[in-house]
Amino acid sequence: MDLSDDTSGKLSKKSIERLARPGFSRFAYSAVAVFLALLIGAILIGASGYSVKEAYYNLFMGAFGGVYSLATTVVMSTPLLFTGLAVAFAFQCGLFNVGAEGQLYVGALASAVVPLALGGLPPVLRVTMGLLAGAGAGAAFGFVPGYLKAKLGAHEVITTIMLNYVATFLTTFLVKTYFRDPGPVDQTVLLPLGSRLPELIPGTRVSLGVIIGVLAVALLNQVIRRSVLGYEIQAVGKNPHAAEYGGVNVSTRTVQAMMISGAVAGLAGSAEAMGTLYRFIPYFSPGYGFTGIAVAVIAGESLWAVIPAAILFGALQSGGQSMQLFAGIPMELMTMVQGLVILFVAAPALAGMFFRRRSSSGEGGGRA
Repeated sequence: MDLSDDTSGKLSKKSIERLARPGFSRFAYSAVAVFLALLIGAILIGASGYSVKEAYYNLFMGAFGGVYSLATTVVMSTPLLFTGLAVAFAFQCGLFNVGAEGQLYVGALASAVVPLALGGLPPVLRVTMGLLAGAGAGAAFGFVPGYLKAKLGAHEVITTIMLNYVATFLTTFLVKTYFRDPGPVDQTVLLPLGSRLPELIPGTRVSLGVIIGVLAVALLNQVIRRSVLGYEIQAVGKNPHAAEYGGVNVSTRTVQAMMISGAVAGLAGSAEAMGTLYRFIPYFSPGYGFTGIAVAVIAGESLWAVIPAAILFGALQSGGQSMQLFAGIPMELMTMVQGLVILFVAAPALAGMFFRRRSSSGEGGGRA
């Protein structure tokens, strides 16, 4: 595919927009971008006086070098699968849900507390109610910015960032005040076996949560591609004024999209509380909600692409720990590599978004 402008030979606006589209070209560009990011990372590692060969050997082995390594990668990818999907779904409606971190926290606390209160029910019902509680809590924290956006025009980036702090401090307060397990640590009571997500690989923390995440991707992809709700959400995302002219209730679809996004982020907390930690611990997340934004940006417009994007970041995290432990590589260098991956992969999509917005602004100005 020729990416050069016919007259100047330079990379044109249309070329960048083609790279930003989903499909094989997008996947191929992402693969090249990851390779370039790792190449620059190798230069940085070598310049810092460390062995590049040893560093990347431990990176690969730590992520894929055995059953335990693969299990660790899956465990670290699972919350990113949910938060990435949550942000990516909001993108479909033209919304930027920066509040997945807070929605994850409220979902985790709800899933850690509700099964304990339902101890008399059969295990399958306790687990189901725990998952529904987590999704419901996340949806409630998605409803607020969605409603404020639809009715008052409040920008969802600002409101979701503020609600992240509300969720983090609220869950910490509730644990300390009402749900604290007796002992020196602020945490909830350990969930009994009947209230946990089943373990898929014995001796690891790989739980049913990863299967639920993949099913959530499949379900929401069907909703987006093959339902009236999905069509109208995409229409609002593409052009809310045209969607409203065509009979779509923009306010309702905006609120619904944010609630669905929040529910999925809440399930990330459920998977952690019921499948990994088996309780709620304040400040347990290392930034799953924010890393989910990077996952969604890399995935682009394809919800299915959230899965490999989440695995990529899960592998970088699990492999990065191995690099730090066995090769003595500072974790900061691995964080720089992750940043380079985001920069290289997201650049065409961001550039395409920029050009489209400039183009639409110019057209609007011309009409005015």
